[in-house]
Parts: sequence; structure tokens; C-alpha cells
Amino acid sequence: MQDFHTRWHMAEPLTSLFSHIDHLGIAVRSLEASIPLYRDFFGFEFDGLDEVEEQGARVAFFKVGGALVELLEPTRDDSPIARFIAKRGEGIHHVAFATTNIDEARAKAEAAGLRLLSDAPLDGAHGKLISFVHPKDTAGVLVEFCMRRP
Repeated sequence: MQDFHTRWHMAEPLTSLFSHIDHLGIAVRSLEASIPLYRDFFGFEFDGLDEVEEQGARVAFFKVGGALVELLEPTRDDSPIARFIAKRGEGIHHVAFATTNIDEARAKAEAAGLRLLSDAPLDGAHGKLISFVHPKDTAGVLVEFCMRRP
């Protein structure tokens, strides 16, 4: 298998599918302990809470310019966020790019040899559809494609 440096050069650019950075996901042990830092110290606008049962996470949102910062707290020990914190500690979990067509983005990623972490888009926070690309294929960064439901 080719490494990501070689593989992406063969792919057609996806710029028409992605419009902006939607959000940055940060894994935290406790929303209660973390929210004040982002709200009170950094002064980011708190934009509410959500729970994504499928991902086993509670999410706090902060508006930062045209993007969001999502604080992700695990709600169960077997969730992806809990496993991330157990392995790496708190910190940046993923970067999410907004797409206008998640199915096409997934298909083009797979055609370029990128491994997706699910067989189909998943339910994400704020009612979005999401898909993740394996970080071994993206220079160690967990990349999320996200799309607002039509």
C-alpha cells in the first residue's frame, strides 16, 4: 500500500466538495471543567450542548469566527473519545471539513485509496452526517467530512 504522500497526488482535487473548516474537535475528560476555559478565558461564544449517542459523546460548541470548536466528553468507556483519551490524553481529536455531498466525498476518498472508518455516513452533532478518514492515511490527523442534512 502506498503512503498518503504518494496516494493523494493521484486523486482529483476535492475543492469543489469542501467549502470550509467546519469545526475542530477537542477530546476532554469533563465538559464541566473545560467549558469555562473556552467561554470565560478565550471569550468564545458558547453555542450549546448536544449528545451524540451513536458516538458516545456529549458535545459543547463554541463559535470561533466562521467555525466551531467542539469539546467532546465521553459518555461511555467504549466510545471513540474515551479510547482516544485513554491512549493519548486530552487534546485535539479531529478536524472537520464541511462538504456539500458526503457520499461523493466518501467515494472520491476511497477512489484515492483513503480508508474510511465506517461503511456509511454516521449521525453527528447538530444533526449533521459525518464520516472519518483513517489518520494513518492523512499524516496522523483524524479528518472528518461533515454535511448538514438537506
